Amino acid sequence: MRKNYLFTSESVSEGHPDKVCDQISDSIVDLMVSQMPEARVALETLATTNRVVLAGEVRGPEAVGHDQMIETARGAIKAIGYEQEGFDWRNARVECLVHSQSADIAVGVDAAGNKDEGAGDQGIMFGYACRETDELMPAPILLSHKILKAMADARHSGKAKELLPDAKSQVTLLYENGKPVRATKVVVSTQHIDGLDQRDIRAIVKPYIEASLPDGWMCPDDGLFVNPTGRFVIGGPDGDCGLTGRKIIVDTYGGAAPHGGGAFSGKDPTKVDRSAAYMARYLAKNVVAAGLAERCTIQIAYAIGVADPMSFYVDLHGTGNVDETKVEKTLPELVSLTPRGIREHLKLNRPIYARTAAYGHFGRAPEADGGFSWERTDLVPQLKSLAA
Repeated sequence: MRKNYLFTSESVSEGHPDKVCDQISDSIVDLMVSQMPEARVALETLATTNRVVLAGEVRGPEAVGHDQMIETARGAIKAIGYEQEGFDWRNARVECLVHSQSADIAVGVDAAGNKDEGAGDQGIMFGYACRETDELMPAPILLSHKILKAMADARHSGKAKELLPDAKSQVTLLYENGKPVRATKVVVSTQHIDGLDQRDIRAIVKPYIEASLPDGWMCPDDGLFVNPTGRFVIGGPDGDCGLTGRKIIVDTYGGAAPHGGGAFSGKDPTKVDRSAAYMARYLAKNVVAAGLAERCTIQIAYAIGVADPMSFYVDLHGTGNVDETKVEKTLPELVSLTPRGIREHLKLNRPIYARTAAYGHFGRAPEADGGFSWERTDLVPQLKSLAA
């Protein structure tokens, strides 16, 4: 494993076109699950200049129809803060093309007789954890998220009225002896009100970057790039079309770990693209938190309609103090890896998804209502005995 190197990750803000779509899709998941915890949702969103299209398939409460989905979409756009000429929550045209779930999918996935609930699709899911940060996340993606979240909080509070919703960040860290020590480059591009030049935006944004990085980690002044094109007034879906599920690396580990390819947003928790990725993160985080390894990658594979995983794989990257096969044997004994077992253990049948759709699904604090339950480290006492 290399010891000295540079590594870069990026994040995008809640106002980025793709993230707008993720938040709309997950807001509708929350709407459905809040009224029917077992609802099935696979919802995609497209957003462009003053236009939003909702499509996909659902099986949920009869009370939730197209009108409710459209109003939920508008509410998500309003919460982000879009009241611009080219994209406005009040007068954007929202079209709903959502239809009922395919009977062919339902029959393969639903529990019946002696058959347990099967996976909603085939696929491979990965989870990862490492000791680079207190959150047991790779540092570059975590810091990229923090910069944009700080800017968004300032915008919402009115402290930074010059900033508009669309933004991107990119952080390059120097690793020495395998550990991050400082930033060498930081890139932030943010939408802003008209009439400001590049120097103005740099002066506004730089304090949020400095406050988001650990002490002594700020990049040299010539390594800071703010709005490199010089102007970013037209943004959001008016500047670039957005789609659900196009920021899967931003959503996970910033490229520091493998990704199975499936997006999370817009999917109810029977979809293993989402729930099994959450479970894999939960298990990997507990392995690292228990002191069994400095780094841990977990892969789980499923087939549509089949409850039990096709495979379960643990890689401790040569940093473990316990045999990986022992970890592979123990984890499935502690937690059921069937779709039903995952949903029940992490209590995923709740309206907890819209909040995940910006600034990362991982590395967040568990919340009192069950949000980010996959970030708990409650398996640590049981796993510590493995090292003994």
